[in-house]
Amino acid sequence: MDDSIKGMAKAVMAGRERPTLKTIAYMTGLGITTVSRALKDAPDIGAETKERVRLVANQLGYQPNRAGVRLRTGKTNVIALVLSIEEELMGFTSQMVFGISEVLAGTQYHLVLTPHSHQKDPMLPVRYILDTGSADGVIISRIAPDDPRVRLMTERNMPFATHGRTDMGITHPFHDYDNEAYVYQAVEKLVSRGRRRIALLPPPSALSFYLHSRIGFERGLADFGATEVAIGRITTEMPLSDLRSHSEAMMCSAKAPDGIISTSGSSTIALVAGIEAAGKRLGQDLDLVSKQSADFLNWIRPEIYTVNEDVRHSGRELAKAVIARIDGVAPELLQSIRKPAWSPMGPRD
Repeated sequence: MDDSIKGMAKAVMAGRERPTLKTIAYMTGLGITTVSRALKDAPDIGAETKERVRLVANQLGYQPNRAGVRLRTGKTNVIALVLSIEEELMGFTSQMVFGISEVLAGTQYHLVLTPHSHQKDPMLPVRYILDTGSADGVIISRIAPDDPRVRLMTERNMPFATHGRTDMGITHPFHDYDNEAYVYQAVEKLVSRGRRRIALLPPPSALSFYLHSRIGFERGLADFGATEVAIGRITTEMPLSDLRSHSEAMMCSAKAPDGIISTSGSSTIALVAGIEAAGKRLGQDLDLVSKQSADFLNWIRPEIYTVNEDVRHSGRELAKAVIARIDGVAPELLQSIRKPAWSPMGPRD
């Protein structure tokens, strides 16, 4: 090994240089080609050699040069997660990122978060990724029944997975939460508590899970003999201060509901503030059922009946789906729906 490589290896160990394949070759006494193939898990390289190379690579903090990888293979080794910045409330983004990262940790892929505002054109971040070739796969959320992002990525042969389902005749990977089952079970829970006048706080009507929630709600009302109290044109994306005011006014009216179902944990906090400002008491004047992405509602109001949506699990399922799609697995084999899980922390009947 020449003096320049020896010097580079010493600089790496001193933390002054970025480790390369040459560095690992010097440290292991192997050829650069052998090191490269060992890191790629080539079948003609022995298990002992692979383990030795990986151990040294980990000790040095070696990471493949993305530009070089892309030139050689056409791959970026990047998975892009496109998330609305409004989804940060109550840890949604962090839990999703944790789940995806848990899966990617054992692969060559790196996660790049692409934030955007849902109030702007949702096509912009997807078009950028496609036009620049900056990712090998994409994960998107806030899915519409007829989602143009799904159509475009399908046309451009970009592997992707969606957090939610479409209804547009395109078979694609997805992971979804069963909001229809959640709302149906929530109606059943409220009726079992003697509640008959029930309001639903839904997501925006443009999203797929609005329809799923409405179907569950209407089935529940019919099956369990309850009636709907119209909540107006408000949704879970109304500013929390406005939602609090609307909740107070609703609970002060002569047609106030005696049961409410919320599809958002953060919105539920605003609902509760309005309910209590109107002088009403949870568990006595009315009951409230809410979905949540983390155990927090029962810490502040044990009277709330809660159902957990494990967003971290969703992240894991989405990461596995998009990697499998990159590897050529058929999209119809990469679809999953998570059933509701009632929190054990809520009130006891």
